Amino acid sequence: MENKIYTVIGLMSGTSMDGVDASIIRSDGFNHFENILDKYYEFDEKLYKKLVNLRNMVLVKDDLNTHSNKLATLEKELTIFQSEIVNSIISNYKNNIDLIGFHGQTIYHNSSQKISRQLGDGRLLSQLTRKKVVYDFRQQDLKNGGQGAPLTPIFHSLIAHHINNKNHIEDPINILNIGGISNITKMNSKDSQMIDNIEAYDIGPGNCLIDNWIRENSNKRFDENGSIAKSGKIDKNLLNQTIENFNINSYSNSLDVKDFDISFARGLSFEDGCATITNFTAFLIAEGIKFINRNEKKINSRYLICGGGRKNSFLIQSIKNYLTDFNNLILESIDNYNLNGDFIESQAFGFLGIRSLLNLPISFPKTTRCKNPTSGGVLVENY
Repeated sequence: MENKIYTVIGLMSGTSMDGVDASIIRSDGFNHFENILDKYYEFDEKLYKKLVNLRNMVLVKDDLNTHSNKLATLEKELTIFQSEIVNSIISNYKNNIDLIGFHGQTIYHNSSQKISRQLGDGRLLSQLTRKKVVYDFRQQDLKNGGQGAPLTPIFHSLIAHHINNKNHIEDPINILNIGGISNITKMNSKDSQMIDNIEAYDIGPGNCLIDNWIRENSNKRFDENGSIAKSGKIDKNLLNQTIENFNINSYSNSLDVKDFDISFARGLSFEDGCATITNFTAFLIAEGIKFINRNEKKINSRYLICGGGRKNSFLIQSIKNYLTDFNNLILESIDNYNLNGDFIESQAFGFLGIRSLLNLPISFPKTTRCKNPTSGGVLVENY
């Protein structure tokens, strides 16, 4: 008997806070996967600034209570924005949508405190779209001893399996996601669908430091293609000092954008600061890759890069420069395999929505360090 195929909209608003990625996928929550539509919806300047400013105000857990009214107001505004996206997609899509996987906007994440707060009202979204909604994906994992992140590895394993089979690639495929934070899903064998063969780690900053520098020192939101970093000069003395003073003691913990800051670069010019911060980010990503390949120096490892950071050619080349002694590593864009690297996470949360609906696990001891395989997400049908 074949599993039911669900048609789902996945919504993802990342740590760059610049807009919403929306995807339609079809999947059974197991092995079947079809990508139907991917579309990006940019926040207007007013909403963007509200989100960035409020995230900057929520630095410790007590700030969640202090600013609770502002959080509630902005949560409603953000949910209405995404409901309009969903209704627009539904009106232009001829088939029925079974479910919405709604990640929301992360405003505060601290796994040691068992807190991960995403702005996004699932009940309101369900009411406005008249669809089932799964949201609040991270709480169950935190309650079960997990880090609450990364949650995408089970989806990464699915697309890696498809890429392996379609392209006849013999080596295991790893996924490097460079969003606000960088994380890696490592497949320990070509049979990536065996969950025991999958590991995942947050390894360092992705775009968060670069974006922060750009926002604080210009009217831009990010360094497009790494062009600003390319025009600057790396302050090597400052870079080496920063590297010596900074250390990620363990890759077992999830990370948040607030775990890093750009204060070390203050005093540099706009371009030089961007170049130095980008190279520092590349160093930390490369160190994470080295950690993951620490026992496999002679085994070929292919890393497919997704997320906005893959478009920053200065960042990607800097990562490769730090890995010149690792001749067995191949780093390339996931776009080379007929997938749009901008939408892997929105597709993933559609897939996780299906697994949540079916009460299947979405996080695992080797991905989030939870005690047991754990389902997650809250299902609402508020219409």
